[in-house]
Amino acid sequence: MNTESQSLSANFRTCSITGIRVDKKAELLIKVNAVVAVVCFLVGVLAALGLVLTRWQAIHLLPAPYYYRFLTAHGLNMLIFFIIFFEMAVLYFAGPVVLNSRLPAPKVGWLAFLLMVAGAVLVNVMVFSGKADVLFTSYPPLKADPNYYLGIILFAVGALIVCGIFFASLVVAKREKSYEGSVPLVTFGALTAAIIAVISLLHGAAIYIPTWLWSMDVMGMDPQLYRLIWWGLGHSSQQINVAAMVSVWYLLAGLTVGGVVLNEKISRTAFVLYVLFISMASAHHLLVDPGMGPAWKVWNTSYAMYLAVLASMIHGFTVPAGIELGQRLRGFTNGTFEWLRKAPWTDPGFSGLVLSVIIFGFLGGITGVTIGTEQINIMAHNTLRIPGHFHVTVVGGTALAFMAVTYYVLPLIFQKRVAFWAMAKVQPYVFAAGITLMSMSMTFMGIFGVPRRQWDITGSQAPFPIEFHPAVNLLQAFFGIGGLIAALGGLMFIACAVVTVFFGKKVTAQSIANGESGLPQGVLNLPSQTHEGSMVSRVHKGGTPGTVILVFIFLACFVVYYFVNWKLLSFLWKIG
Repeated sequence: MNTESQSLSANFRTCSITGIRVDKKAELLIKVNAVVAVVCFLVGVLAALGLVLTRWQAIHLLPAPYYYRFLTAHGLNMLIFFIIFFEMAVLYFAGPVVLNSRLPAPKVGWLAFLLMVAGAVLVNVMVFSGKADVLFTSYPPLKADPNYYLGIILFAVGALIVCGIFFASLVVAKREKSYEGSVPLVTFGALTAAIIAVISLLHGAAIYIPTWLWSMDVMGMDPQLYRLIWWGLGHSSQQINVAAMVSVWYLLAGLTVGGVVLNEKISRTAFVLYVLFISMASAHHLLVDPGMGPAWKVWNTSYAMYLAVLASMIHGFTVPAGIELGQRLRGFTNGTFEWLRKAPWTDPGFSGLVLSVIIFGFLGGITGVTIGTEQINIMAHNTLRIPGHFHVTVVGGTALAFMAVTYYVLPLIFQKRVAFWAMAKVQPYVFAAGITLMSMSMTFMGIFGVPRRQWDITGSQAPFPIEFHPAVNLLQAFFGIGGLIAALGGLMFIACAVVTVFFGKKVTAQSIANGESGLPQGVLNLPSQTHEGSMVSRVHKGGTPGTVILVFIFLACFVVYYFVNWKLLSFLWKIG
């Protein structure tokens, strides 16, 4: 072996569990991005506690200035910093690691990481010092310190660089023939997320650079133009989450129960639909804006957007159906639901996966499509139904999926046994229960007209009395309790992750052989990753009856909820 080959070989390690060749430089970047993501998550959770205890009117903890300051910090750290730092780790994993290739330009990767960290720190300093109480959306004429906008620009530039490195890693892997055939579905999904990220971040650059100049009084700013372009970032950045989340679903299905991809072409087509149409959903934030015409609103929130909805519905079938097939291949073939009853529910990777699919699909998907309808949106706009919806998509869906995959990242990438294993096994259930109770309470309070973002819904300083239905008081209690449970679930995850990274015990061949605590079942005994062959064909002929029944239950819930909303609209408009 020549010197160059020896040097190249020294840059890799072979995973003893999956057999994948891992570039150590990519692995290190995965680690640092994941660690910073958890730190941002912690900041977001602590801010969330203040918000919950303030919106819960019986406690009303924070004064108005601190409430809006915490609301700004919560939105940025949860929706932008935590999610995108984690997604950068996903890109480094889905590119060089999954493709068995080297990481191109690792020094550029570190530059990108430093830019992102500098941007996130600068933004948080501005927010907590009281110089940027402008909320997540930062609508003009609200104006923050120029360094606030500069921090977001630095963060966005760093994220764009990582996307470029990911694209380059695909080219390198193809040229060096480190894999055979088409790229794996997980990598294809990450490619979708990266493309949407570029689209979103370019929108951010197009609006935040002029806003930065506006904050220094260099130029003017049209609030309507700001809203139009900003939502190309604000909403589309959450669609990065959707593509990354679905990729994680497919990955976890394979790692936990040997989930089968029913049809690669259909799943890939669904990802392509995301790229082409999902950004159009940004328009539903502008449905009450007078600057946009009705034709533009209807087109963007119905005909074209439904193609992105179709993509989510495809994944919503193929992922659980793949889990069912994987379980049937493992011998759970008796009856319609034995595969579900005897699933590994004590594996936090699996339970987090399934809960993420259920919460995102049943709660997030149904509410999102409904309130994204132009006519129905008039009832939901600027009420608690909006944050009720995105807490079950971004938090109950994406964040929970990222938590679930972390329980596999810790032993596979950090090579550590998960600390507090008994707590880790119940953490997804605690977090899912809390976020569901909180979000549904917000949704129903929104139906009663309770506003979003409002520090004091009683209108104590208003010149006229404000009264809500008595049920709102009960819903506020449910909201507060759910929020505290969700925060507890989040802190449980942080404790498991942080203690594992810094104090966790190393994964060894002996610990795997002995089935020691802190290792998910997919690490102890990786299921067969079966994609084709006579065995799959034989099981596939039996279909996925359990998943089909679940899909029809979902569709029934969808129809009922949609009909009820149109009925409520008829009451509002006094029709019939």
